[in-house]
Amino acid sequence: MTEDSRSFLNRRSMLTLGAGAAAALVASGGVAQAAQAAEAGRSGAPGDAELARSLPGGFRSEYAQVNGVRLHYVAGGRGEPLILLPGWPETWWQYRRIMPTLAKRYRVIAVDLRGMGGSGKPRDGYDKKTMARDIFELVRSLGYRQAHIAGHDIGAMVAFSFAANHPDATKSVTLMDVSHPDESLYQIPMLAPPGQPVNVWWFAFNQVATLPEQLLAGRSRYLVDWMLDHLTTDPAAVGDRDRAIYAAAYDRPDAIRAGNGYYQAFGKDIEDQKAYGKITAPMLGLGSEFNYDYLAAVLPSKATDVRVRKISGSGHFVAEEQPKAVIDELQAFLG
Repeated sequence: MTEDSRSFLNRRSMLTLGAGAAAALVASGGVAQAAQAAEAGRSGAPGDAELARSLPGGFRSEYAQVNGVRLHYVAGGRGEPLILLPGWPETWWQYRRIMPTLAKRYRVIAVDLRGMGGSGKPRDGYDKKTMARDIFELVRSLGYRQAHIAGHDIGAMVAFSFAANHPDATKSVTLMDVSHPDESLYQIPMLAPPGQPVNVWWFAFNQVATLPEQLLAGRSRYLVDWMLDHLTTDPAAVGDRDRAIYAAAYDRPDAIRAGNGYYQAFGKDIEDQKAYGKITAPMLGLGSEFNYDYLAAVLPSKATDVRVRKISGSGHFVAEEQPKAVIDELQAFLG
């Protein structure tokens, strides 16, 4: 590996984040039971139904049983379906600043991934191909043949897998700050090289079984604060209330275990990706100050119709740090 490629990989490893888990859901039963369980798991934080109603655009909190898992989603607006997939350690709420405006043109559907927020937390199925199947079946269950898919962090990995495995259902795909796992993940150094301000320690931490649940149960606010303090250009962009919402979604052992599953599946994700051809749906990459160079270098080799834009003044959490820029880029891309 050349010095230039090693430096590039170090910059990339600084912020190829993964996504995580959240509050509990009942394994079976009606929507009312699911909603009660989701809200009770938030330890006093506002429930999904209340949060959805707080957004302009007539958003509602809903559930669907698909691919053997109950998925929670929040939907509002009218028009072509635009699916928003969140990242770790957050939930659908990370899109709160862009959903109302986008809902003026699109049917916006922000989904808690398998293992996240109000969605079910099974023991397995955290490879991105299975998670993409979850979203495909959700799209079909909602009566759509095609949808625009946009994801951040782990959600971006799932969005990529959706486009690769369900091309006929993909109208477009947007990747925010992250692409699909590939073999370069095996080259991320254990120690942060000189000049690299952040080591991606959580990649290894989330590979460990049992210990994360023991350490983080009831203490996830420490994790949420660390991520938002170190991986944003302005930590104040995500306030105390929002951090409390995310932390409440991650405080339970089953939610922590599910979030670990996203990372523990990376080996399978890497093998799955080797069989994928180029994405044929139009692809947009939105890169932060940290990850733009990586996306600009990698995405053109992954798809046939690619554009990559830099979200200036933003760290990893682009939809929260620079919502107007993300809205403008999405609207220009989607048309």
